[in-house]
Amino acid sequence: MTDTLPPCPECASTYTYPVDALLNCPECGHEWSPETADSADEIRDSVGNVLADGDTVTVIKDLKVKGSSSVVKVGTKVRGIRLVDGDHDIDCKIPGFGQMSLKSQFVKKVSD
Repeated sequence: MTDTLPPCPECASTYTYPVDALLNCPECGHEWSPETADSADEIRDSVGNVLADGDTVTVIKDLKVKGSSSVVKVGTKVRGIRLVDGDHDIDCKIPGFGQMSLKSQFVKKVSD
């Protein structure tokens, strides 16, 4: 194959390989579509919807709050998110918890 494959958008590994219509990373296990590799600056939710500032999302998995015995329950609705750079790419206020950072892989966009 003469084409060079793009690095993994999750861990930046250069050892990516194609499987059917997807690209895979052997180091972190991330799978992605080559079409979305071009739009790496977009932040997507757990099902692939593009997120934007001000969106409303729901939590898809119980999340332990670091440094506390509290848990953000599945189905918690979070309004007015703000997208930021970094591993935890969503800043938001969660009802009952206050200001918090979330990973986009644990939320699903709510259709308005």
